[in-house]
Amino acid sequence: METDRTKRRLGTSRALAPAWWESFNFRLRDARDVLDCECDCVFCNNRFKFGAQRWSIYGAILERVPAGGDHRHPPAGAPRYIVAFRGTMPPWHRGDMNANIEMLVNRQHDCRRFCHARSKVGELLNSIAYGGGGGGAVWLAGHSLGASIALDVGRDMATTKGCYLQTFLFNPPHVSVAPLLNVLRVPDVARRFLYRISYTVKAKMGAMAVLRPFEKKMEELFDRLAPWVPELFVHERDFVCRGFVDYFEQRQNMLGGCSQVALVGTKLSIRDMLLFLHGENKEEKPVQPHLLPSARLWKTSIQGHRHDLQQWMEPDRVLNLNSRLYRYPGA
Repeated sequence: METDRTKRRLGTSRALAPAWWESFNFRLRDARDVLDCECDCVFCNNRFKFGAQRWSIYGAILERVPAGGDHRHPPAGAPRYIVAFRGTMPPWHRGDMNANIEMLVNRQHDCRRFCHARSKVGELLNSIAYGGGGGGAVWLAGHSLGASIALDVGRDMATTKGCYLQTFLFNPPHVSVAPLLNVLRVPDVARRFLYRISYTVKAKMGAMAVLRPFEKKMEELFDRLAPWVPELFVHERDFVCRGFVDYFEQRQNMLGGCSQVALVGTKLSIRDMLLFLHGENKEEKPVQPHLLPSARLWKTSIQGHRHDLQQWMEPDRVLNLNSRLYRYPGA
């Protein structure tokens, strides 16, 4: 949709084929279902646009159109709405890189695009009188940057509304040193040793009196997020999302050995604790988004472009997916 809008503006658009989601019996009801947002980067805020668009379409709300138009008897497990978020697309000046940078430095909570997404999904839930409990009526989905938005929205709906939405994250970015360990070909034994040290340091820091309020805050966050189980689809050699594999697998290893250290360490981030000590994280500031009590991790090692969305459209026999459900003890 973003590409088509640009082509129409330039007068180069041709007749378009039916939108692909229509083959799955979904539709856009009207223009309100198109999620577009004004870029809040320094260039656009100062009106130095350099030919860039100040507004860009980053997602859409798709409504299922059942046979006969009857919503009362949906197919088993089918959602009524899917809110989908796209990843980064060239040229990057459409606000994508600003959102990526905000996510990289963990400032996405204040990013205009992330705020807009939370607001629109909240409005959707209110419009269908959606209460607490299961999340079957609305699904969230996103790829790459879009997966970060879907993750942020899902966490927000779970913690503020008690709505645990089905969430599908394809190649979600994870900011950590895990990809660097892969590039350096660090042996598994050394990797486990490094994670053990990291968890021990976090557990020791969390036990400090000055950090107990922060540890308590994270414990409450994990309790609120516990029923939410997002589906994470990752490529084992994708530099962008590899950190999620290490986060859950190393956590499981730690729970099998030093369970008490793992119980504390898995909730905490050294970076977040240092910010808290510095006075920047004492209020309801965002914490590292990968800190999740539960998730189902789907892994593939398919050959080709490891970060492309296209790979997830391959048949199951090609993807050779394996999955595992990870739950925090007590979740």
